[in-house]
Amino acid sequence: MTGSASLEEVRTDAALPRPSLGELTRVFAAIGVLSFGGPAGQIALMHRMLVEERRWLSDDRFMHALNFCMLLPGPEAQQLATYSGWLLHGTRGGLIAGMLFILPGFVVILALSAAYVLLGDTGLLDGLFFGLKAAVLAIVLEALVRVARRALRRTVDAALAAAAFAALFAFSVPFPLVIGAAALVGLLGSRGRAAGPAEAEPFAAGGTVLRAVRLVVAWGALWAAAPLAVVALVGPDAVFGPLAVFFSKMAVVTFGGAYAVLAYVAQQAVETYAWLAPGEMLDGLALAETTPGPLILVLTFVGFLAAFRDPGALDPLLAGLLGAGLVTWVTFVPCFLWIFLGAPHMERIRGNPRLAGALSAITAAVVGVIANLAAWFALHVLFAEVGEVRAGPLALPLPDPASLDLAAFLLAAAAVLALLRFRIGVPLTLALAGAAGIAIDWAG
Repeated sequence: MTGSASLEEVRTDAALPRPSLGELTRVFAAIGVLSFGGPAGQIALMHRMLVEERRWLSDDRFMHALNFCMLLPGPEAQQLATYSGWLLHGTRGGLIAGMLFILPGFVVILALSAAYVLLGDTGLLDGLFFGLKAAVLAIVLEALVRVARRALRRTVDAALAAAAFAALFAFSVPFPLVIGAAALVGLLGSRGRAAGPAEAEPFAAGGTVLRAVRLVVAWGALWAAAPLAVVALVGPDAVFGPLAVFFSKMAVVTFGGAYAVLAYVAQQAVETYAWLAPGEMLDGLALAETTPGPLILVLTFVGFLAAFRDPGALDPLLAGLLGAGLVTWVTFVPCFLWIFLGAPHMERIRGNPRLAGALSAITAAVVGVIANLAAWFALHVLFAEVGEVRAGPLALPLPDPASLDLAAFLLAAAAVLALLRFRIGVPLTLALAGAAGIAIDWAG
C-alpha cells in the first residue's frame, strides 16, 4: 500500500492476536471506567489488559509507545490509550480508545461539578472536602517522590529541578518559559552525542508531507470549531473566549503530565482570572483524583465553575455545562493530533539524541514544577492566611504561623504515611481521609 494511507498500516508482531473493532471498543470502555489512580495506575492497567492478559501488543511495542507519549504535551496515559488503539486499528481505533479513556471521567466530573455548586454549602460536603484536600496534598507529595527517584539521576538533573522550583515558587516565572528553558538546556547539552541504533519499522514514506499538512489542517479546524461556535452563540465578551484561549495554550505546553501544569493553572485561574478560590482548585483536584480518567479532567471542573459564575444571558447550569465541555474540547483535541501526526515516525524521533536530551531536561524540570505544586497546595491546605514578601523580582509566599490548621496538618501527615509507608493505595487513602474529614466536621 502506498501514499498517505500506508502510514496507517503498522506492522505489529505477526504472532500476536489482532482484536476486532468491537473487542477493542469493549476493552477500552472497561479501561475508561476502571482507570483510577492517576497516570501510573492507568498505564499499569493498560499494560495488564493489553499486553499481559490479551497479548494484543508486545511489551516492547507498548514501552516504545509510552516513551513516545512522554515526549508530547498533554496527559501521557490518554495519549498512550490513543496510540495503542491506533496500533491495533488505525485512526478509528485511536479515536475510539482515546475518547473512551476520557468519556467516563468527563461525565462523572460534570455531575460532581453540578453537585458542588448546588450542594457545596452542606456540612457533609464541607467535611468531605476538608479530608480530601489533605489527602490530595499527600498524593502530590507521593508523586513528587516517585518522579524524583526516576528523573534525578545526575547532578545536572537535580540542578534543573531546583532551578525550576525557584523560578516558579519565588520569582513567578511563567510555566511555559520554565519548560522552554529546560528544553533548550537539554538540546544544547546533547550536542555531539551519537545517535543510537536505528530500530524503526518500515513505514512507507510516500505522501508523508501531504499527510502531515492534511492532519494539521483538519485537526486544527476541529480544535477551533467549538470555541468559534460558542463565541458566535454567546458573544465575544463572555467568559467562554478567555477559557478557550487559555486552555488551548495549556494544551500545547503541558509537558510532564497533569501535576506539572496544575500549579500554573491554579495560579492563573485563582489569581489572574478569579475563576476560582484557592480552596476550590484543591476541591477540583480532589474530585479528579476520585474519578476515572486523566487527572487533567480537573480542568473540566475549572471550566464549569468559571462559566457557572459568569453565565451572561445563559442559565448558570447550562453555562457551566458549556464551559466544562469547551475546556475539555480544547484540552483533548490536540492530543489526538499529536498522536496521529507523530506516531508513524516514533522510532526516528526516539533515536534523535538532541530530542532525547530535551526530554530528559524537561523531565528533570518537571520535578521542580511538582515541588512547586506541592508547596502551593501545602500553603493553602495547612494555613488560613498566606501573605507575600516582595523584593524586586522576588515574590515569596509567607504563611502566618498562627493560622496553621492543626487538624489538616495531622490528617495530611497520616495520608502521607498511608501512601509512602504503608502503601495502601490512592483510592483507599482518599476514602479514609474523606471519612475522617466528615468525622472532624461533625465533632466540631
